[in-house]
Amino acid sequence: MGNYTKKKPKKKKQVQRNFNLTLLMFIAFIGFFLLDRFLELYNQSFNKINVSVNSSIGEVAQYTPMIEEELKKVGLDGHTVTVAALMMQESRGKGGDPMQASESAGLAPNTIQDPEQSVQQGVKYFHRVVEYGDKMQVDFPTVIQSYNMGIGYIDFVAKNGGKHSEELAKKFSMIQVKKNPQTYDCGGDKNNFRYPYCYGDFTYSTKVAKHMESITVSNPLSEAGTKSSF
Repeated sequence: MGNYTKKKPKKKKQVQRNFNLTLLMFIAFIGFFLLDRFLELYNQSFNKINVSVNSSIGEVAQYTPMIEEELKKVGLDGHTVTVAALMMQESRGKGGDPMQASESAGLAPNTIQDPEQSVQQGVKYFHRVVEYGDKMQVDFPTVIQSYNMGIGYIDFVAKNGGKHSEELAKKFSMIQVKKNPQTYDCGGDKNNFRYPYCYGDFTYSTKVAKHMESITVSNPLSEAGTKSSF
């Protein structure tokens, strides 16, 4: 009888110890689960690019994650706004070739009919003109204009002061028109605002700059968005 009463407290302590250990493991499990979930949500938020707009860029917004991904591959991830603005001017995000990149790949217009391929080619060409623009020491508006008028515009501006202007764009356009007047005739529409400068759009850089002013790319963890300057 005496031996039985001595063992009882030990059994009670063992049960209490097991309960405390189980409770501790349960709390630790919940803690690890919540931490893992928090890190998952944090990483998703950190890696996600949110595009907010003062004036809607409509269907272009759906392509900004893809644009960001392609720009990162060429070390130009700070130009998401720029490329989104280019797409806005080219197509407003519509069609199979929203970057209107077919010609930059040596193809006929609108040959590309896969938006992902269009973004890849558009970013590839943008990377090319940025690098060449840096090499030729022209200003950034010249680089933007060359997305529309071709890389030859960079050479032209480099020989004429290094800074883009609509007057220089008109002169370059007219040179191309004279080389092939039947192709670059604004479709015969003399009421077209570009006429007779029917090669490219001499106002392209200005229009893209206005689109850039309306687009804000922000990290969702930060209350303050960041705008890209032109």
